[in-house]
Amino acid sequence: MRVFIELPSWLGDGVMASASIENLAQNFNSSPLKIVFFGSFVSCELFKSSPNCEQILIDKSKEQTPKISLFKPFYRLLYLRKIAKNLGHFDVALSFRSHLASKVLLNAIKADKKAIFKPTINATHQVLKYLKFLNSALNLKPLNNAPKLHFTPLNKGQKKRLGLNPGASYGDAKRWGAHNFAKVALELAKDYDIFIFGAKNETQIAEQIAQILNENKIKFTNLCGKTSIKELCENIAALDLFITNDSGPMHIAAAFKVPMIAIFGPTKADETAPFGNERAKIIKLNLPCQPCMRRTCPLKHHNCMEQITPKMVLDSILL
Repeated sequence: MRVFIELPSWLGDGVMASASIENLAQNFNSSPLKIVFFGSFVSCELFKSSPNCEQILIDKSKEQTPKISLFKPFYRLLYLRKIAKNLGHFDVALSFRSHLASKVLLNAIKADKKAIFKPTINATHQVLKYLKFLNSALNLKPLNNAPKLHFTPLNKGQKKRLGLNPGASYGDAKRWGAHNFAKVALELAKDYDIFIFGAKNETQIAEQIAQILNENKIKFTNLCGKTSIKELCENIAALDLFITNDSGPMHIAAAFKVPMIAIFGPTKADETAPFGNERAKIIKLNLPCQPCMRRTCPLKHHNCMEQITPKMVLDSILL
């Protein structure tokens, strides 16, 4: 069976979609299943090691630059149609996105069966929404409902490993203060080797933590902006404790059942909490303005994150 899958754009959404992709694989365990993955660089990197991966195609449609910018959306759609025409025939073509570009892409692909994800506004976890979409589209049995990434954790040393993830690509509103992460790390440094994670555009936040740790003569490893997606997964999977904002790395940790403290502010924990990880604890306030789902605080005070203290996080670890 040959399947085309357009992945979600965000890293975290890619991890959450992995549960339904794993369920697809288990349903066709007795027959060869080959998948062509298409999408953003970060999402595609998650599935490079999948045993069912036939091909990885990075979506470069947004990079099409006509001389007249007004024509850019049109050029993007032409690019997607060209990609689709060169992929050959599929038994099934699926998209976890609902953008117009995704509809054009699937329309151009040659496949016996096609299905595109339709977002719903309800308090259901995104993993379950993706599972319902794929299981309904293909009449699959519910053999798996847990996110699955095919990476091997790094070998651990003798000392426990603490990971700090102060970034969140979605926006500043999802970020707990760097000074708060540093205060927690200072309290735990005696018992843990400390690792700082983050994307290349989050190095400034990581450096703020690094400066505080350096001033207190605490050893640490700053991996922010220095890992591939594969290395990020391997390092996170080897952690004994992960302190993180609501982010892609949080979902990676959930997939590997890493003990964690997940800090939520403006987003909906019931829809994007660490899924299926009984070793995860969520810290969030219940302010009248939550959840606003905004990238920056519309009220300018950011209380949903600012009022969460290092003590609250430390107390959660000890429970």
